Amino acid sequence: MNEANLELSPIGNCQVSALVDSEGGFVWGCVPRVDGDPVFCSLLNGDKRDEGVWRFELEGQVSSSQHYIRNTPILVTRLEAEDGSALDIFDFAPRFERSGRMYRPVAFARIVRPVSGAPRLRVKLAPMKNYGEELAKTTNGTNHVRYLVGDQALRLSTDAPVGYLIEGRSYRVESDQHFFLGPDEPFVGNIRSELRRMEASTKKYWQHWVRGLHIPLEWQEEVIRAAIALKLCQHEETGAIVAALTTSIPEAPGSQRNWDYRYCWIRDSYYTVQALNRLGALDVLEKYLAYLRNIIDEARGGQIQPLYSVMGDTELHESEAEHLAGYRGNGPVRIGNAAYKQVQYDCYGQIVMPTAQAFFDTRLLRMADERDFEHLEEVGEAAWAKHDKPDAGLWEFRTRQEVHTYSAVMCWAACDRLANVAARLGKGDRVTFWKERAEAIRAKIDAEAWSEEGQHYGASFESDYLDASLLQMVELRYLKGDDERFLKTFQAVERDLRRGDHMLRYAAEDDFGAPETAFNVCTFWLIEALHLTGRSAEARQLFCSMLSHTTRSGMLSEDLDYDTGELWGNFPQTYSLVGIINSAGHLSKNWSEVR
Repeated sequence: MNEANLELSPIGNCQVSALVDSEGGFVWGCVPRVDGDPVFCSLLNGDKRDEGVWRFELEGQVSSSQHYIRNTPILVTRLEAEDGSALDIFDFAPRFERSGRMYRPVAFARIVRPVSGAPRLRVKLAPMKNYGEELAKTTNGTNHVRYLVGDQALRLSTDAPVGYLIEGRSYRVESDQHFFLGPDEPFVGNIRSELRRMEASTKKYWQHWVRGLHIPLEWQEEVIRAAIALKLCQHEETGAIVAALTTSIPEAPGSQRNWDYRYCWIRDSYYTVQALNRLGALDVLEKYLAYLRNIIDEARGGQIQPLYSVMGDTELHESEAEHLAGYRGNGPVRIGNAAYKQVQYDCYGQIVMPTAQAFFDTRLLRMADERDFEHLEEVGEAAWAKHDKPDAGLWEFRTRQEVHTYSAVMCWAACDRLANVAARLGKGDRVTFWKERAEAIRAKIDAEAWSEEGQHYGASFESDYLDASLLQMVELRYLKGDDERFLKTFQAVERDLRRGDHMLRYAAEDDFGAPETAFNVCTFWLIEALHLTGRSAEARQLFCSMLSHTTRSGMLSEDLDYDTGELWGNFPQTYSLVGIINSAGHLSKNWSEVR
């Protein structure tokens, strides 16, 4: 069996998700939601990759190929054998409207369809429990197998021979076979007809969702694939958006930079809804705004922490899964994330900015009102109080704090946007109030972060080192693209942090030493900055270079080895997918050019 890699394809339904390897194996998937127990954990199981997996093994297999059904996350894997026999595996998590609400069960559906010859198949379904501690115990009936995973059970309902499955025997596949792994309850109806109906309804849902997107003329497939993946990262029940579907894929081999990203970072979610909103995916924004309203309601004195669980839990205690060896043996595998204890003051701007849209956008089913403004002002007060105070910064330094320029600019943005909202509501006194605060923060940033000696903004008030977040000063409307201070800062950032076609987030040593890989979203920030400063041809070249590093499923992880081009870091990373969408929007030809 080949070494674990990130050539993976996500499927999901905004309740559960799975990552499928290039041969159709479920190698990562958690229940009952994204931050739950990984019943499929083969990806992080070291050499024991036949445990924590769901795989269809074709006798004499010599090749495999994959594609998604157009504009859906329904994945088709074709396995071909040396004798010419072949079969297709259709994988999806059901999602469609039923009985007036969205049907998105804790369930995975798989349909095996023989294509040619007489394929012989062995089904390997070996879920685990307690983060790889042991294989799930089983019981079975005539047409089902129950897997006891922790305090709950999953039931596989199938029209395949259950005895062959339990004993791991190969058998000839002479007709379509259907597998539904879901709640521990009897499957209602004929599994063949029901799964075909689910497949058709799921396909219809996703293709209609994509149909409503406003996409650029160029790179349509790449943008659509990124948009679908971003939507799969939303836990629809609450509206939370996770940073990635995995935990502990290291940023670089042996780096110990192994973090659990299955939580909702206010920062990452802001960028996600911003990108999807540009495409017109208003449903994701609406649900996320509901999540934010709950966060704001429960925030004490407007104090916001950097991340929360998808259910809004505030404590995400960090521990290690001792039974999982880690990706390619690169442990530890972490559960939880201690960054929830940190202070990261950029989150105030990232709360205010998406919420501000709700005061202006008349398409929304629920527009924000004066009561929402009162709550939002509490967040603004916290931004004002903290704009010049040390924090861990957006890169979440664990052992030091400084007054980070990015955090201060985000606090400025919070006050600036509150002034806009106050104007919308006709509150002239509050317009003046928030404008004055925004101007005071700007004066502080310009006085403390600008280096006359270096002729650039620094990453913090205390030192003049550089980081890639300074390139966001135009996107946040703090500076214009032709501002001499931005041009000089861009020149300095590019000089210090660019590595060929890629960008570091910073070059200075941190808690774990010097960064070894490029941070993909920073490369996309470089691409945007190149475009905004008139170097669009170079930006297009770099964008095409980045797209060449995506998986066959169109995904990117968090990091990339700029020497080898190999992907590292949690997967799929929302930041990186946002970069694809935003860069394509900046660089694409206009639709009017072909009409």
